[in-house]
Amino acid sequence: MSTLFESQAPRPLADRLRPEHLDQVVGQDHLLGAHAPIGRMVAERRLTSIVLWGPPGSGKTTIARLLAHHTDFAFEPLSAVFAGVADLRKVFARARERREAGQGTLLFIDEVHRFNRAQQDGLLPHVEDGTVVLVGATTENPSFEVIAPLLSRCRVLVLDRLGDDALETLLARAEAAEGKPLPLDDDARAGLREIADGDGRYVLNLAEELFALPEDARLDRAALADAVQSRVPLYDKQQEGHYNLISALHKSLRGSDADAALYWLARMLAAGEDPLYIARRLVRFASEDVGLADPQALGQALAAKDTYHFLGTPEGELALAQAVIYLATAPKSNAAYRALGAARRSAREHGSLMPPKHILNAPTRLMKELGYGAGYAYDHDTAEGFSGQDYFPDGMARETYYRPTGRGFEREVTKRLAYWQKLRDKRAGDDGEGAT
Repeated sequence: MSTLFESQAPRPLADRLRPEHLDQVVGQDHLLGAHAPIGRMVAERRLTSIVLWGPPGSGKTTIARLLAHHTDFAFEPLSAVFAGVADLRKVFARARERREAGQGTLLFIDEVHRFNRAQQDGLLPHVEDGTVVLVGATTENPSFEVIAPLLSRCRVLVLDRLGDDALETLLARAEAAEGKPLPLDDDARAGLREIADGDGRYVLNLAEELFALPEDARLDRAALADAVQSRVPLYDKQQEGHYNLISALHKSLRGSDADAALYWLARMLAAGEDPLYIARRLVRFASEDVGLADPQALGQALAAKDTYHFLGTPEGELALAQAVIYLATAPKSNAAYRALGAARRSAREHGSLMPPKHILNAPTRLMKELGYGAGYAYDHDTAEGFSGQDYFPDGMARETYYRPTGRGFEREVTKRLAYWQKLRDKRAGDDGEGAT
């Protein structure tokens, strides 16, 4: 029972907006609908032990609480992070007393995968004889984290990460509770949902921060990022000369000026710069600015690092000079660098989408039942060694990140990509003809 002071204490927005009925839970209709597993349990007032597997902020704890509420079961929550054998014994003792009085007990264990094998074994007899109905919550694959005997006594229900519509519903509820709109333009509002990445609790926590801004605030996407994300610390200004010299070396290499690059290398060595730091920067340059235009560039940079590490000063410095000359005179391409940047932006935009099930391994029976691995085409079994299957997440259109230049070895890479795209287009055309 809460005290008077507890009832007057401030509560986080996410806690104040916690659903009071199952039909208020968003994003999990496949579990909560009238003909869905949990919906049927509630309608029949007949609970069975389950494991709720889903990402953070998808509603696992809320669903467990509401299951107990709608079926008049006593709710006993435990966290596997903090609870031990003594806590379980107390729960089981209270559950036996309630059972004698005709009431059931729902034992909710958050982060159930954190229990060790012995603790999970200790649950078995009490779940088996009905002393408790177990509802476990986990963000980890229960096939690997929950012991098989316990898993066989539970039904695994998979929760989805919250989609854009579900997150928008939560934001609308937050605005109604606060009696004012969020200080965001439409683009920033979309950015807020992207930052939340399917986590309902997190989006409400961010909203609570934004409600605390001045009344006249109006944030665009860039201002939103400043408001809710930490900034990268600035370099110590006392080391400005250090970064000026490495910048000069890097840009001379990029500009294919071997002589200027050697000058800045000599300046840095004369100033007492750590040669291995220079070597690390050369390795970075080989990936960032040369890339697949000359695949040997990375090997040259790594060889210079290993040679200096083996010989030391001064002989090892010649290996650094050799790498500088090689990198400066190599064909340049930042296509790999740009491709990774584009892929990262796409990953942030789309969040934690699952890979398509046909490319997932299925080492356990549960995963096979969920469709993992079904329909996978083994590329080596095709005539061209290329199946042309789609490896992007379901519901996400295929995107192109890597766009090779016409310089150096990337001319050959361009031909390979074009050949595979031709096969991919042919396969799509054949599938289309078959569909008609």
